Amino acid sequence: MTAPATLNALFFGALDRFGQRTALLRFRRDGRWHPIAAAELHERVRAASLGLSEIGVGRGERVALLSENRPEWAIADYACLTAGIVNVPIYPTLTAKQIEYLLRDSGSRAIFVSTRAQLDKINEVRGQLPDLGWVIGFDADLDGEGLIPLEVVEARGRAAADRHPDWKERALAIPPDSLATIIYTSGTTGEPKGVMLSHGNVASNVVAGTAVLPLSGDDETLSLLPLSHIFERMTGHFSMLHNGVTINYAESIESVPRDLVETRPTIVPAVPRLFEKIYAKALETAMAGSPIARRIFLWAKRVGADWATRRLAGEGIPLGLRIRHRLADELVFAKIRGRVGGRLKFFISGGAPLNAEIARFFYGAGLPILEGYGLTETSPVVAVNTPSALRIGTVGRPVPGVEVRIGEDGEVLVRGPNVMQGYYKKPDATAEAIDSDGWFHTGDVGEIDPDGFLRITDRIKDLIATAGGKKIAPQPIEDQLRHNPFIANAVMLGDRRKFPILLIAPDFERLAEWAKGQGLDLSTREELAASPEVARHLEAEAKKHFRDLAKFEVPKRFLVVPREFSIETGELTPKLSVRRRVVEQHYRDQIDAIYRDAEQDESS
Repeated sequence: MTAPATLNALFFGALDRFGQRTALLRFRRDGRWHPIAAAELHERVRAASLGLSEIGVGRGERVALLSENRPEWAIADYACLTAGIVNVPIYPTLTAKQIEYLLRDSGSRAIFVSTRAQLDKINEVRGQLPDLGWVIGFDADLDGEGLIPLEVVEARGRAAADRHPDWKERALAIPPDSLATIIYTSGTTGEPKGVMLSHGNVASNVVAGTAVLPLSGDDETLSLLPLSHIFERMTGHFSMLHNGVTINYAESIESVPRDLVETRPTIVPAVPRLFEKIYAKALETAMAGSPIARRIFLWAKRVGADWATRRLAGEGIPLGLRIRHRLADELVFAKIRGRVGGRLKFFISGGAPLNAEIARFFYGAGLPILEGYGLTETSPVVAVNTPSALRIGTVGRPVPGVEVRIGEDGEVLVRGPNVMQGYYKKPDATAEAIDSDGWFHTGDVGEIDPDGFLRITDRIKDLIATAGGKKIAPQPIEDQLRHNPFIANAVMLGDRRKFPILLIAPDFERLAEWAKGQGLDLSTREELAASPEVARHLEAEAKKHFRDLAKFEVPKRFLVVPREFSIETGELTPKLSVRRRVVEQHYRDQIDAIYRDAEQDESS
């Protein structure tokens, strides 16, 4: 099989190989799962592609896509690609104002919207977008001035099919360097930048990933991460279709636990937060049980970690450990596998650092997590662990065709066919990101071990340089804190200050239960955050995670904030990364007061 050089070659190649499949996609509606056959997918993509041309959207123009994960997302995406239209995916969690910026900056001529809630956002800002000519609705009950139902677009395409017998040939003639998509990076600072990815950028990454990850037509996946993010789009969308994997669309993020059990996937791309939740649920269930249940769970965890460490190191497993692991599997691990369907071969993890303890626990439970690394600008995969080459604490080896080296300042540099064409309408930013030798500067700090495994240690811009010249990487410390049951999120600050401090966003539901058990009459989040008793408790909980830190890395002061960080307040990106500068800006007065008080304490 010739490797596809474009996303259109990938699409048609997959349909040629799997054209007889009766369930290439599946979605849940009215309490049951409905299949979409390969032939139906082909027919609907052709109809939508021709329909876009019929309503006047021209080749090379931009069309946005604002929707949750569902089959129509895939149909709209492939319709744009085969028509030579540039797709602009937008996170469905964004606000109307944020969406307005992306539509104006990209010059989008049309937008697909999924539901009434998404349509309302567009209607709120449509008067400010004179270039936006068409709004195409997925749900059948959507109506309003200027809205065209997707089924009408498809109907117009079907009516025009006889006039375009060469539709497939024209789609396949689109060259690899043709712009396929503009994906806006949320970023942790500054305004979003549109990453321009060509057909060849993404297709090369699909081919490289397929070369090292075993996927086949016998597999099934659950699409639960936003398709507007390149990780899910490349891994859970393009790669799955290329290999004939049946894609099941999660009905919602809240329904994922149920959907995992019902669809019984074999491979699932996910982010560390999902594994943290599964682990926390298992731990919570055990701790709420009888004393013997708690002891069994903690014993099984130790056995699994020991077994995983030896197995991954290539050491022999002693007979006694094999027997204990088999018993731990029967008593604990098999139940955890059942919660994710019972058939899972491996998870693929990306988007954020994976805690090594959780990775080892899952491996010991028979649920390997293959952690990878990438960025939107690299289409996205740079490196990934594989079933045959897995090293916990790293993001694996670079995928075929992708070069990685470490710069003089420790920055990870990437070069290869997956590196973006540039930032849309931002030549200066492009020149800053990609040097004259074609190396993309990731902004991440990392190292490569003697066996070629890449380890990411922090973001260059996130490194804290204290006034005393000490360098602190806050991200690993914050990641540890998020595993504490009382802490929803944490942010370390202290750049150019004498010492670091820690902002704690509590898990207020669990904190309220603790406060009630202590006899504290604290009914609101503001009261909880302002309570000295709560502050002392959270400080003590945080310090449990500081045992392995150098003295200069340990936060000297703590601030409990009265709400969890959120996308709506701008403190989190759509992929739930903390915008450190936004958090610091929101709590500037309290932070300054902490340092002033510390200086007064020193002088007194």
